[in-house]
Amino acid sequence: MRILLITSAFNSLSQRIHAELRARGHHLGVELALDDDQLRAGVTRFAPDLIIAPMLTTAIPSDIWTTHPVLIVHPGPKGDRGPSSLDWAISTGAREWGVTVLQAEAEMDAGPIWASVPFPVTACGKSELYRNEVSDAAVEAVLLSVERFASGTYEPEPLDYTRADVRGCLRPYYSQDRRRIDWSADTTADILRTLRAADSQPGVIDELFGTQYFLHGGHNEDQLRGDPGEVIATREGAICRATVDGAVWLTHLRARRTAGGPRPFKQAAAEVLRENIIDVPDVPITPTEAAARDTWSQVRYRERDGVGYLEFSFAGGAMSTRQCEQLLAAYRDACARSVSVLVLGSPRDFFSNGIHLDVIESAPDPALESLRNISAMNNLVEAILTTTDTFVIAALAGNAAAGGVMLALAADEVWCREASVLNPHYKLMGLYGSEYWTYSLPRRVGAATATRLTSEPLPLGARSAAALGLIDRVIAGDPEGFRARVCRDAGLLARDPELTTRLVEKKRRLAADEAVKPLATYRAEEMAHMLENFFADNSEYHRLRTEFVHRERPTATPPHLLGAPPH
Repeated sequence: MRILLITSAFNSLSQRIHAELRARGHHLGVELALDDDQLRAGVTRFAPDLIIAPMLTTAIPSDIWTTHPVLIVHPGPKGDRGPSSLDWAISTGAREWGVTVLQAEAEMDAGPIWASVPFPVTACGKSELYRNEVSDAAVEAVLLSVERFASGTYEPEPLDYTRADVRGCLRPYYSQDRRRIDWSADTTADILRTLRAADSQPGVIDELFGTQYFLHGGHNEDQLRGDPGEVIATREGAICRATVDGAVWLTHLRARRTAGGPRPFKQAAAEVLRENIIDVPDVPITPTEAAARDTWSQVRYRERDGVGYLEFSFAGGAMSTRQCEQLLAAYRDACARSVSVLVLGSPRDFFSNGIHLDVIESAPDPALESLRNISAMNNLVEAILTTTDTFVIAALAGNAAAGGVMLALAADEVWCREASVLNPHYKLMGLYGSEYWTYSLPRRVGAATATRLTSEPLPLGARSAAALGLIDRVIAGDPEGFRARVCRDAGLLARDPELTTRLVEKKRRLAADEAVKPLATYRAEEMAHMLENFFADNSEYHRLRTEFVHRERPTATPPHLLGAPPH
């Protein structure tokens, strides 16, 4: 079928649905809901058999949904209505929620139901829940709806609040008045729910040192204590703030927007407040200590059955210069231990999206910081590529993009959760790319496919990536099931008598590659292009980065989204 996605942004869910439907043989197009007339023109141009709206912040014009079948993906159970469904689910402590696909009608979220799939509400931030449990349920509901639509015989279920399985209701917008934190009275559990329900948007408005900010990132602290509301510690760019019965970590702050000014973006909380917290102690923690604590850290390390697990979780998947250096130090420490297999990756969310554009944007010299950041990424990738006495597995529980994909490819094997979406290109940021991609990517998929993947800026599902040879293994199931399977299979590999032979072959192969063309040459060639991207007067990179960081609204749907044939 010809299926058009109408979405307010080509976000993680839209990309996953695009990848899933395209992999199943459908011809996909995307139209951003920017302007009603443009939307009408896009629908006419694509001539869809079916329209699906994975994420909308505005209503679709009635003349579109009265002349075309339009299915809306709503992140709520049957009967749930309103724009803040997940906010309500998290803030009220719901244990189960759902995703419902319904037909567009005049009354918002009240059309006939094509499918509804429940999901468990995990204790995490809204954005992490959205990329995992919500996304899994949404894909299942969308695929079922498409199957039912294609049959031509299925009649969607009218919304009927008298039915026992219709437990939702119309919920108002979750305003900042509802999100207000009272540090003198609210418990840690209450504060964490409030912060998590606002992550990553809109954040929670609060005051620190006489200035109002949006708070982002809520993580428990199990040991530090202080006067409620007081900033009592810093760590890795975050601040720890005391509560009446404990403390929480806040990772980022965002300034309030001024009239006529650019849209502010999130920055590391300790950096924003550095002049106010000179006397606040920094409380570092080692990755091994962090793995045994209920506290906040970006990097954790644990061992089990002869396997080392180096877990890293960077907000939004972006990795700054400092974060790359932190992970490299932890990687070297892990490799020095007596483990023969090392697993890299977050337990349940982003693997990596490459360099940290927000940090670069806020730097005094963005071009110079870009160079420092990509150099730090290259150092990390090089360390993994040249590890010959440990078998390295990149375990992708979530999505990866650009240099983050190339970071994964540096490992000996790449294992992906079936739900992972990969974007192995740099094109939309105006970059040539580095992280040794000219070495790692062609040796996996061949030169022609490597060129196509880096020039076609479309998402790739895990199974499609495996079919190309880009990754080695696809594991179905939820994040917890994925991690359990990774642990089981990594443990089996560590006990496999053939592992020693594989490590010998790995060392031989690297030496042979070095004799033909040293890794240093690949890096130098890539960096020649990147220096031009960073410092040339005619480079588009700085404009594209600024537009991305400040979330500037595009004026039209990008051409690469308008029509993608099946794989």
